[in-house]
Amino acid sequence: MEAFLVSTGIVALAEFGDKTQLLSFVLAARFRKPLPIILGILVATLANHAAAGGLGAWVASLLSPMTLRWVLGLSFLAMAVWVLVPDRLEEDASRLPAFGVFATTTLAFFMAEMGDKTQIATVALAGHYPTLAAVVLGTTLGMLVANVPAVYFGERVVRLLPLRLVRFTTALIFAGLGVATLLGAGADIGL
Repeated sequence: MEAFLVSTGIVALAEFGDKTQLLSFVLAARFRKPLPIILGILVATLANHAAAGGLGAWVASLLSPMTLRWVLGLSFLAMAVWVLVPDRLEEDASRLPAFGVFATTTLAFFMAEMGDKTQIATVALAGHYPTLAAVVLGTTLGMLVANVPAVYFGERVVRLLPLRLVRFTTALIFAGLGVATLLGAGADIGL
């Protein structure tokens, strides 16, 4: 349950102000059909994070526990710094292909998530926790927690949330995970 809850919380916080959340705003403004957009986000995130989680679990199986601890600890610390940098949506993202709302959302969201903070976080979390399904379901729920309100309420959500505070809080959580991992937290689960 810890893997699910930590994954959900970290990704939900990291997603606020992220380029995929900005993409959610663009999709909602362009199509004005929330349900197929949300379903597209769900399918794209499940596929993307399942692959990322699988990669994280595979890499974790190749490394010794001590090496894995250092790789994960440093990865979490790097994520703490990275989440402090605000994202922006590339100008090309506003010119979305027209394959229908669901297909366009699924494709655009899957591609936007490649190499994104939340995808990298999923790799690290899957390397840290032995329950891949809990991590993937948690990170997917975190994406939905951040993006469903963006689809329905648009930029009003962002105006209500102090994004600097959200980024800082997320950075502190990643830094805490990094330090805890480097100090041996999780050693009882094989890290």
